Amino acid sequence: MKSIEYLNTGYFSKTVLDYLSQSEKLNAFYGLFPNLDDFEKQINLKLKEYNSSDKSKRKILVNVLKSQYANCSISDKTAINIDLLLQENSFTITTGHQLNLFTGPLYFLYKIISTINLCEELKIKYPKNNFVPTYWMATEDHDFEEIQFFNFKNKKIIWNKESFSAVGRLDTKGLETVLNEIKKLFGTNKNGISLLNLFKNAYLKHQNLADATRFLANELFKNYGLVIIDADNPKLKQQFIPFIKDEVLNKTAFTEVTKTNNKLIKDYKIQVNPRKLNLFYLTDKLRERIIFKDNIYKVNNTDITFSKEEIIQKIKNNPEQFSPNVIMRPLYQEVILPNLCYIGGGGELAYWLQLKNYFDSVSITFPILLLRNSALILNKKQELKLSKLNLSVDELFLNQQNLITKKITETSNLDLDFTPQKDALKLQFKNLKELAKKTDKSFLGAVNAQEKKQLNGLANLEKRLLKAEKRKLADISTRIILIQNELFPKQSLQERNVNFSALYIEYGVDLIPFLKDNLKPLDLKFSCLTL
Repeated sequence: MKSIEYLNTGYFSKTVLDYLSQSEKLNAFYGLFPNLDDFEKQINLKLKEYNSSDKSKRKILVNVLKSQYANCSISDKTAINIDLLLQENSFTITTGHQLNLFTGPLYFLYKIISTINLCEELKIKYPKNNFVPTYWMATEDHDFEEIQFFNFKNKKIIWNKESFSAVGRLDTKGLETVLNEIKKLFGTNKNGISLLNLFKNAYLKHQNLADATRFLANELFKNYGLVIIDADNPKLKQQFIPFIKDEVLNKTAFTEVTKTNNKLIKDYKIQVNPRKLNLFYLTDKLRERIIFKDNIYKVNNTDITFSKEEIIQKIKNNPEQFSPNVIMRPLYQEVILPNLCYIGGGGELAYWLQLKNYFDSVSITFPILLLRNSALILNKKQELKLSKLNLSVDELFLNQQNLITKKITETSNLDLDFTPQKDALKLQFKNLKELAKKTDKSFLGAVNAQEKKQLNGLANLEKRLLKAEKRKLADISTRIILIQNELFPKQSLQERNVNFSALYIEYGVDLIPFLKDNLKPLDLKFSCLTL
């Protein structure tokens, strides 16, 4: 295993890098930083807020979870973790993810493994408390185009279907076609057959996408006690009623997040912008924004309207029909869970940083934010190829053309760097310029022009020599391109493109235990692993 500083990968934003380095510029935008000692403070903060707000919250949460797992084979460890949530000294560590087809990108695994491993570390540090790894399914999202596919090697597997409402409610009809397609790709070996059965049992034996995703995640992680929650639930939404009312009447999210954005934008890119109302109206057939105009609350693209009194009554009677958007969803999570820490990717952490003032204004404890583990996984053949090319793992993160130039320059018997010649030329012209100053200003202009011309000439000769040497050593360039494209599909991180199935075909049931043993959530470095 090798670790690389996130800064040196070239794939992470200034916002994330400054957060990891605890830059003073971001101090006002988060609470406690993710280190083991600060979790004690976070425990005390959440204990005071969550346990004193409503004594029935834990019971409601546990009852909802048990009902959601009613038709799912649950491990003893997960069952124990659910029951533990009744106790005041029990807390969740949460990650969230969309309901991507067959888990989507590889980092789905990294998110959940980071969550499980952090719970185990915290239990060692704070043995009197309990820590429950929790996966929040983004069942209320409606961006189906983002989740209807996964990549297997160089092929995009797509579920062709129309969706207009929350994706968790979407029926699983049509996935037989996807199963038939992947049968041809996964093969007939033991691991391929195991994957096909997993897909079939998840998607063809469950009626909606939320149930299918719960089954799938549970099968992958139940041995580690993962608890999976679907917050699209009337009993859970009941607890969010005061915050829905506040949003409708006072537009608190818009006010507070706008203030924060005005401060953040001086140094950072804004990830999301709040709307005047950050709620959707949700039914089985639609999820549309609620708009306030001319003293009327209107559901966008429909004829549904409410007066102020009508919408307040609707919130009271049917809170499940109000769905938080990206700005309010984090608040909903922290209201219904005894949560200490949210684990997410760089983009997620960037928009969480916009929410601290909003949380403070509604008196909800802001969670610790932890960047999920990131990793590059190599097999032994790929590692051997790198060795033969004298190519380090760090160098793989370079821009492809820069990487080729670097390795050709190192491999060539010729000196392809004309820097000494350029320096010598600059020195000659420096002397000429001193002479020119003593004569005529027009002569100085001519000297400068000649210097520029000759330096450009040397630069062109350098490029031509390098180009010629690249042709001569074309085999090295080709091999570099092939190995980097294997490990960085589309010149992007492996974890953002590859689905776990491509690795499972090769490694089978050893894949997740291997990742769990090697990913350390609080290391805050990019991992390079050979499996």
